[in-house]
Amino acid sequence: MKLIKYKVTNFRSVVDSGWVDTEQVTALIGVNESGKTNLLLPLWKLNPAREGELKPTSDYPKGNYAAVRANPGNFRFVAAEFDVSEHVGKLSEMTSVGGEYLDVVEVSRYFDGRHEIAFPKHKPQTEAMSEEIRKAIDEAKNEITAISPLAKESSLKPEMLKSLEEAIETVKSQEKWSSTGIAGVADRLKTVIPETPAPTSSIVPRFQQLLDALKIKRGRLTAPGPSEVAEVKEFILSKLPRFVYYSNYGNLDSEIYLPHVVQNLKREDLGAREAAKARTLRVLFSFVTLHPEEILELGLDFKDPQGRQPDPSEIAEIATKKRDRTILLNSAGTDLTKRFREWWKQGNYTFEFQADGDHFRIWVSDSKRPEKVELEDRSSGLQWFLSFYLIFLVESSRDHRDAILLLDEPGLSLHPLAQRDLSAFFENLSGTNQIVYTTHSPFLVDADSLDRARKVYVGEDGSTKASADLRRGNDDPRKNGATYAIYSALNMNVAESILLGCHPVIVEGPSDQHYLATIKAMLIGGKKISPKRELVFPPSHGAKNAKVVASILTGRDEILPVMIFDGDDAGRKMARDMENGLYQNAKKRVLSTDKYVGFANSEIEDLFPPNFLAEVIDRWEPGRGADKAFADVVESGKPIVPQIESWASSQEIELPEGWKVDVARLVKKRALSRGVEKFDKQFVDHWTELFDDFQAMEPE
Repeated sequence: MKLIKYKVTNFRSVVDSGWVDTEQVTALIGVNESGKTNLLLPLWKLNPAREGELKPTSDYPKGNYAAVRANPGNFRFVAAEFDVSEHVGKLSEMTSVGGEYLDVVEVSRYFDGRHEIAFPKHKPQTEAMSEEIRKAIDEAKNEITAISPLAKESSLKPEMLKSLEEAIETVKSQEKWSSTGIAGVADRLKTVIPETPAPTSSIVPRFQQLLDALKIKRGRLTAPGPSEVAEVKEFILSKLPRFVYYSNYGNLDSEIYLPHVVQNLKREDLGAREAAKARTLRVLFSFVTLHPEEILELGLDFKDPQGRQPDPSEIAEIATKKRDRTILLNSAGTDLTKRFREWWKQGNYTFEFQADGDHFRIWVSDSKRPEKVELEDRSSGLQWFLSFYLIFLVESSRDHRDAILLLDEPGLSLHPLAQRDLSAFFENLSGTNQIVYTTHSPFLVDADSLDRARKVYVGEDGSTKASADLRRGNDDPRKNGATYAIYSALNMNVAESILLGCHPVIVEGPSDQHYLATIKAMLIGGKKISPKRELVFPPSHGAKNAKVVASILTGRDEILPVMIFDGDDAGRKMARDMENGLYQNAKKRVLSTDKYVGFANSEIEDLFPPNFLAEVIDRWEPGRGADKAFADVVESGKPIVPQIESWASSQEIELPEGWKVDVARLVKKRALSRGVEKFDKQFVDHWTELFDDFQAMEPE
């Protein structure tokens, strides 16, 4: 079961976080006191791998404490949706519901500890359309008309046909029918069947077949939903992933007193700090296949209560054990050195384990400082990363296999470059575990994967919120909390792009970034273009910021980067500002979507076929509740964004903040899975023309 998204309500500082979409790796980015931890803890407590009990004095919202305390079962604190595609066959078998309605399940938990499940795609059918019922009666009527009755049924057949005609007229009288209404129609039809029909009758069985069909239709309207089936709930909860929460990673000490290690590994009453260290030590010894008891035993010197001196054979035995211990320790140190180098990119480190009596020591050296230094005297970053590496590499493949890892502020003591390595570590770890982590560091924000970052902020009501919209409200990112970390990460990525010789094209916002990156990937995959340089699409977020971004990206080539803006009023204004200012002598490098779409007032979305975008909108969660599909009203040759907004208004659908980014991310996934060859040639030609223009303006 893969976590798709989750929502926190009535938990500590969170009133309603809104839905938080999750990827294989998801970053929750927020400043201190924004409530990031309060978005991890309830997810952990949905199904904790260990610990994770609910604590009323800590977890109940302070603003509504009395009400929650009085009726904890009335307050849901977390809801999460999971992809259960691999279990659809079993669920369909248990519920007699089509698998297309069962591949997503929502699991909730309440403050009384109770779990509830729901299937968001399944909508209970409580009424049947009259057309459906009338069709069944019509078929029965036509077949009975064609059947020759028995001689003694000469009056029964006309009576049956008359009752069927009356039933059809009754059904026509209203558009929808409830189970009770269908039962009334069936009861009137039953009166026609004789108490003792002829055993060889042909018309009575067909009439009875109709009654059976109506009974089945009634049963479907009154059948319990899949979430109401007890065994379904038990099955889902048995498959629910466990959540593992970490905030204390237990740095290793350089000198370890083995008797204490042996003792602490058996204790269950340690404090949080000591328990974290004990866990790290347990993993360390497991990782290098050593046992602290064995190291102790192999290092024991000869002791005799009477003061007797050891004989030569006893001396030889002690020497053999100590030599055996030294070989074991050297082998373990070599193994750790080799495997750690595959992850740590900030130095070429060598680890050495030594044991002296009851003491176990870890020494570290590297290519720049070949002298051995105790681990405790090396950087706290190296200590942290070694401990973190051991915990997650070992535990994620054993105790935590298939668990979802929740990491609270990992890597704060690491150097920025080491934080980059930690981000790469997450990528590898996500092969076995989904990861959700919190951070406020731009070095733990992957600028190439901003679609998996979520901004955590304090809303106007003072409660914690989360959003995929990484820029909310303020033009100045420094005044916008976590957005500053996003901008910093993006700026660092842009700077690296310059150094690596990439070709930047400035766009208006993150949704534009998604669309152009998608088109680029499809054109390259379809061998339509072969860029000499990597094309990147940094968003400008407004005319003022666009000038700054353009100035930065001018770089060493002293050539202004290409810009592309929407053809709507806002886009034209930004283009004019650029052409009348910084781009006064480079106006050809400011492009408009209108040129590549074929009509005015276009936006970047209009580069895609309107019917394709309509499919995405109708599959998008806010669009599922519409009475009329967007695909039924969309018009070609007109800007699609105003059409979406008008349709949403007509369907009383409130478009969420940042909806354009949400849709862009869905378009990206769907388009890349579809491939360029499935799109109309007209649009592929427009895309190719656009990217040919981009490449024509590449610096030499």
